[in-house]
Amino acid sequence: MDQTTQKLFLSEQKAKELFKAIEDRRLIIPGKSEKQLCDEIMQIAKEDFGVENHWGKKIVRTGINTLQPYVADPADLVIQDDDILFFDFHPIFEGWEADLGRTYVLGSDPLKQKIKKDVEAAWYEGNSWYFKQDKLTGADFFNYATDLAKRYGYEFGNAIAGHIIGKFPHEQPDDPNDLCLDVHPDNHNDILQLDKHGNKRHWILELHFVDRKNNIGAFFEQLLTAE
Repeated sequence: MDQTTQKLFLSEQKAKELFKAIEDRRLIIPGKSEKQLCDEIMQIAKEDFGVENHWGKKIVRTGINTLQPYVADPADLVIQDDDILFFDFHPIFEGWEADLGRTYVLGSDPLKQKIKKDVEAAWYEGNSWYFKQDKLTGADFFNYATDLAKRYGYEFGNAIAGHIIGKFPHEQPDDPNDLCLDVHPDNHNDILQLDKHGNKRHWILELHFVDRKNNIGAFFEQLLTAE
């Protein structure tokens, strides 16, 4: 494992420990607003994990907000009994980025439990597929992700299916409108190519599955890692 991969792996492990701390403290409960839970997450991240900054947007989405894509900024909702919610958190640990997404279900609703299970299973399927490719455009990877969602019986809910990650701030394109560092349908570059310094790029796969009939969505995101 090269040094960058190791740093990113360790950063992600800390993010997973942070999520576990939130679960262990039973902070995901009905009656709490998304903002309140987000504030509690940030407090634990800062006090217990030394996180001073993060590079994302809305960390917590619950209920009908789980249908909304990353770029949306829906109104703050309160977590309900038997609800579904997900975290999309981008903490920075000692200068290295993590990007972790997980879905949580309160109660035993079978449709919510199923979409949570399906999006995670699909992510691991996508991870295995990625490492079998010798050449892969961002568009082809995005199309694969949307096909995964359809195969599992859902709609893909986001405009991208991933992006690069690295030392903060990660590599940026010369043209801010260039999508070459995103898993996007308009990115026709080979994402397996080295960067301009000859270094391997590291990619996040993010899957957002949406069931509009039942007004629920689920999310799973993490670093693509060779098995």
